[in-house]
This record gives sequence, structure tokens and C-alpha cells, in this order.
Amino acid sequence: MAKESQPPPPSSPSTTTGITFSSSPSSSLSMMLSSTNAFSLLSKGWREVRDSADADLQLMRKRANSVKNLASTFDREIENFLNNSAMSAFPVVSSPSASSSFGNEIGIMKKLQPKISEFRRVYSAPEISRKVMERWGPAKAKLGIDLSAIKKAIVSEMEMDEREGVLEMRRRRDRDRFREFYAESEGEGEGEAGFGDWKPIRSLKSRLKEFEKRSSLEILSGFKNSELVEKLKTSFQSLYKETDEAKDVPPLDVPELLACLVRQSEPFLDQIGVRKDLCDRVVENLYKCKSQNLWRLPSAQTSDLIENDNHADDLDTRIASVLQSTGHHYDGGFWTDFLKPETSESKRHVAIVTTASLPWMTGTAVNPLFRAAYLAKSEKQSVTLVVPWLCESDQELVYPNNLTFSSPEEQESYIRNWLEERIGFKADFKISFYPGKFSKERRSIFPAGDTSQFIPSKDADIAILEEPEHLNWYHHGKRWTDKFNHVVGIVHTNYLEYIKREKHGALQAFFVNHVNNWVTRAYCDKVLRLSGATQDLPKSVICNVHGVNPKFLMIGEKIAEERSRGEQAFSKGAYFLGKMVWAKGYRELIDLMAKHKSDLGSFNLDVYGNGEDAVEVQRAAQKLDLNLNFLKGRDHADDALHKYKVFINPSISDVLCTATAEALAMGKFVVCADHPSNEFFRSFPNCLTYKTSEDFVNKVKEAMSKEPLPLTPEQMYNLSWEAATQRFMEYSDLDKILSDENGGKRMRKSRSVPSFNEVIDGGLAFTHYVLTGNDFLRLCSGATPKTKDYDKQHCKDLNLAPPQVHKPVFGW
Repeated sequence: MAKESQPPPPSSPSTTTGITFSSSPSSSLSMMLSSTNAFSLLSKGWREVRDSADADLQLMRKRANSVKNLASTFDREIENFLNNSAMSAFPVVSSPSASSSFGNEIGIMKKLQPKISEFRRVYSAPEISRKVMERWGPAKAKLGIDLSAIKKAIVSEMEMDEREGVLEMRRRRDRDRFREFYAESEGEGEGEAGFGDWKPIRSLKSRLKEFEKRSSLEILSGFKNSELVEKLKTSFQSLYKETDEAKDVPPLDVPELLACLVRQSEPFLDQIGVRKDLCDRVVENLYKCKSQNLWRLPSAQTSDLIENDNHADDLDTRIASVLQSTGHHYDGGFWTDFLKPETSESKRHVAIVTTASLPWMTGTAVNPLFRAAYLAKSEKQSVTLVVPWLCESDQELVYPNNLTFSSPEEQESYIRNWLEERIGFKADFKISFYPGKFSKERRSIFPAGDTSQFIPSKDADIAILEEPEHLNWYHHGKRWTDKFNHVVGIVHTNYLEYIKREKHGALQAFFVNHVNNWVTRAYCDKVLRLSGATQDLPKSVICNVHGVNPKFLMIGEKIAEERSRGEQAFSKGAYFLGKMVWAKGYRELIDLMAKHKSDLGSFNLDVYGNGEDAVEVQRAAQKLDLNLNFLKGRDHADDALHKYKVFINPSISDVLCTATAEALAMGKFVVCADHPSNEFFRSFPNCLTYKTSEDFVNKVKEAMSKEPLPLTPEQMYNLSWEAATQRFMEYSDLDKILSDENGGKRMRKSRSVPSFNEVIDGGLAFTHYVLTGNDFLRLCSGATPKTKDYDKQHCKDLNLAPPQVHKPVFGW
């Protein structure tokens, strides 16, 4: 600064230029004026430079204020943190046992104290403060213009007082700038001391000192009742509880291990000729041997074992409990899909998939419709009925009276109207359609494409497959048991009996028998057979899960009232009703009538039906001159049929004849064969069964000479759909599945017990998928052409994307 106040040397070019000329008055005056003008110009330039510098200083002041605000915010956060810790602290427990238990409960938090001390020691060091200030402090303002030449010119023209005024202004400005922003001294130690006096740093150091003075117990007590700690404690308690329960489960002993080995070896034993019922008896005997000394299970499980007689389920539950106690968790096998849908809603979803639809009046169209209505009536689960959609050309071949539909909505409206007229209430369930094609040769509808894809994944919970063998003969798609949590198959038709009547029927029946076993085992968890007339399928039980139309029960009640008033309820004799094809009992009927024509005398029988074999059946009856009166087919609830007293059904190809159940519901006599298909009806007094042709004549004469007994309320209930639905829920295990609302405590045996059977089933499903993907093999096995995928007409009718969208083919 002292050097800047000295005058410039005499040899300066700027001074010699204005002083060495002539000293006359005129020249001296002109020189003074020029110097004044130059000084004014330089002064103006200096003011502009000063204003620019002031603007820069204002900008640096704003930046410094933002740094101060950030430091203040940080200071407030530290203060809030310390205050909250102090407020949440509990009184220190004086009892040594309580203190030790608290320390053991959250002892891991004691490790925080060394970390806090280390934090304070490191971040309070002068080097850290200096580095932080260098990082956060605004850069010093420097003018990038060298004004030394201008300064020298100005100083040479100014008086001493003026010079001192300018220099004093500069000193004051520089002093204020350094005092306000940096408080910086010449030495490094002084600079660190000045930064250490900054208010946020002083507050941070004081807070850390206070935090360090607190004992570890006071610090940990502040976290004791925090939300995070409470959640951790709850989780640990639940884990400890499961562990305690697991300690009560003893390991498997020798009889249990042997029973499990026999159960797992059933497929192998079946191949070497050991029947399944023999394996079941071995398991039962082992179970009884063990039950003499009951397992040391909790009381609830012990009571269940005493009450239940299902040894197989008890053994599975026992094995699952042992595996669960060891922490083992089984998520599937080599062939199975690990990801099954988890239901998050309170309602479960039931999808009923069938092979026919109204207005085709067949059992697989009518009975699934009633099942959907009565399952939805309970409102415990949402129900979807999935039926085939036929193109108009196929509708003309299948539906009666040339009835066709232009859209699925139109057919759905027809189905709902037909149903509501018969059940008397509005059924709340959904109807969906999948593409189907009609086979003239087999008189059946087959799915086109993967039927499972038409059920959304969010609704893929429980599947009911009406005729599972029929649906899966040529199924090429996702495995049902992989997409659904539980799959139940209901067998409607005795296909083997129909096939045996065809050419080379025995050979065809042999292959179909094994294919039916194959597909039902691969795609179903449980199979329900309506009667013993069907083949013995894997995972199957026998139970009639069909009811009768409520309209027939009303007709029976009306007839019972007429008889109670002394009126004649039945004014006609006997009749037979059924689709007029040879396999529906017409062959047996003509043979019986022809053989005992003389024994029956003047007995006449009215026959109602339409069908493909109508001409041949009528020609055969005329040729034998039988007392059969053929009439056009009618609905069994038609008024013209109410007055008949006896219904004759000699068919042995039915699984469970719906017409027989309807006749019993209307209070009529039924004469039928002593056959497994009629096992359910034997408990009704009005059902007369015969074993021989001579017995047939006796039963007919008995029925024509007597009056049928009125049905009791219990018998009427057994024929109703309410009772059928209850039986279905019980035998399909849906009652257990739908009532499983105990918070997930119920063990899923399929996920707890690795089963050799599941590996075999998965391999069968995979092999079936590979074979049905070959068009040549499909055609050789009798599949309807072009049923591997749906066609363009199905896309148009159902608003579907082309199959290539779902199954794209990638290539060059």
C-alpha cells in the first residue's frame, strides 16, 4: 500500500509529455484544460469500475447468506435430534435384574457409544473445519483487469489529500469485506481459530459434548419404545412362538416311516400287480398300530386324530407337521410351476368349465349350469361358468329347432332366462365362452386352443372340470394344476361303454382307458365319479353331486296334494324318455320287450325322443311288432308327462340318469336295471330294480298294479341341488379350502411334503403337452382337425386376438 502512494518516477512517459514544453501563459492554460478533461474521463471510468465491483460484492454477500442459512438448518436438526432423544428416554431401572434384562433385550445398541465418540473426535478436528470452510466458503473476489497504469496516471494528477482519500476508501472497503465474510488473519492458526468461533460449529461441538456425557443406558432407553424396535420385537416373538410349538412335535417313528414308504410306492406297486386297496389296508394297519400310543401332539391335533377316520389325510398332516417343525419348506417338483396365484380378496374364485351349453339339452350343459347357480347362491365365493362357443355353422348342427345365436351376449341372455324360470331366484355368477368345434363323428364338442387361457390369472383359484377326460384329451396348453390352486374333475360319461359298441371297440376301449387315467392324473387334484359305472380313475371317489331341477320337486308336491285330496293323480301307464340313439338304452329296451312280448301281454309303452338313430329304432320295433308308441321328444317337465305313473329306463350305459332322478322327484315309479349307475336311487322306495329279464317283467307288473308312495321331506332334500351342492363341497374338499380363514395356520400338504407322485404327475403332463403339440399325432388319435388353435371365425365372434399373438413364431 505504501508503494502505491509514492509519486511516479520523473522518467515516466506520461509526465514528461505534459511538462517540458514552453512555459508561456497560453500554452500553460491549454495544458491545464487538457489535464482536467483527462482527469474527468478517468474519474468516470473509475466510477464504473467501482460500481461493477460493488455488484460483485453484493452477489458474494448473498452466497454467504445462503451458507449461513444452511448452517442454521443443520444446527436446528442437531438440536431436534437431541431433544427427541431426551424426551423419549425412560427412567433408569434401579433393579439389577431389570437392568440386565433390558441390556440383554437390546444389547446391540450399546455399540453406538464408541461410534458417537469417534464421530465427535473426527469431525471436531481443525483440519476438518478448515477443509469444510474451503469447500463451502465462496471464492474471493478478484478483479481480472490490471488497472496499475490508470492508477499511476490518476495519482500523478491528484493532490496529496485526494490521494489519501482514495486510498482510505479502498482500505475501508477491503477491511469491511474481510471482516464480514472471512474474519481471516494472516496466520493459519488464527484463521482456524476464527472459523472455530462460527456459531453453527460452536453449537455442534457443545451438543456433541452433551450427547457424549450421557450414559449408554440413557441412550438405549430412548429407543426402547420406538416403532421400529416394537415391530422387531413382535416379529421375534412370533418366530420364538413357532419354535416353541415345533418343540412339541416328535420325530417320525418306524410305523409312520413304513406307512409313508408304502404311500409313496403306490405307483410302483401298482405296476407289479399290488392293488391300491391292499396298499391302503397296509397303511391303515400301520396307522392303527401307531394309534395305540398316540403321538405326543398338541391337544387340538390329538382330538382331530381321534375324531377323523381318514388315515391317509392324518398321515399327511403328521408328516407335514414334522417337516414344518424342522423348517423344511417344499415349493414344488421338477415339473411343477412354483408360482401359484395367491388370493388377496376375502372371496375365493371358482371357475366351472364344461363341454356343452344350452340350448343343447344334454347333461353336461344343464348340470354345470345348476351347479354354478347354487354355488353362487351361498355368496361365499364368486363363480364363473365357462362354456363353449360354436360358430354358426356348428350351431345349426347341434342346437335344436334351428336355433342359432349371432353373439355370445345373445346366447348368455338365453341361458340366464332359461335358468331363472326354473330355479326361482336370480343367480349372480359370470358366464364366459371359449372357442369350441363340433365333431360329427363323435357327436361332441371339443375345445379349440388352450381353454385355461380364457380364465384370467386373477380368477385362477379353484377349477371344476366337468368331464375332465373329455376336456383334456387334446388339451395343449398350461397345466390346470399349475394355474389353479385346486382342480376338481367331475366324470359325467361312461365313454368306455360307448366305445365298446363301435367297430374294434375292445381295442379302442383299452387305449382310451389308459388315456383317461393319464389326463385325469396329470391335470386334476381330486376326481368325483357320479357312480360306479365309470372307470376307476386316479384320485377319484364316488359321489352323486347332481340334483334335480326344482321344477320337478314342485310337480311332485302338487301330485302329492292331489292324492291327499283323493283325486286321481296318475291316469296314464308307463313311458320312456331319452335321446334316440342305440347307446341310450334303446337296444336293451327292444330286446326285453321282444323276449317277453307274451309275458307282458297288452302292456303298452310310450317312447319320447329324437336322435340320429330314430329311424333304425322305429324300424326295428315295427319289424318285431312291439307295443311301442314312438312320440316326438319333449321336456321331461312338460304337462303331457305329469300323468304317467311308471318310468322305465333299461339303460346300462348311463353314469347317472338325470331322467330317473326327475321321475322320482315327481313321485313316479321307476323300473331300472340293477346297475352301478342306479346305486344312488336304490334307497328310494319307488325305485324298482331288476337283475334278470324275468325280474324285469315282475317289476313292471308290480309298478302297474300299485300306487307309488309320497316322498318324505328328507327324500326330497336328497334329490335337490342344495343337497347335491353340500355333497360336492364335502367330497371335493372345497369346504375345507373355502373355510381356511385361520390366518394361514393350515398346512398345505402339497407344499410341505415332497411327493414322488407329484413328480410322476408332472412328467405325465409334460409328455402329454409334447405329444398334443404335434398335428400329425393329433389327427392319428382322432382329434378334430384345426383344434390346436382357434380359427379366424372364433376371433371375429369372440373379439380375440389371433393365436399368433399369444404364441408368436420367431424366425429369420
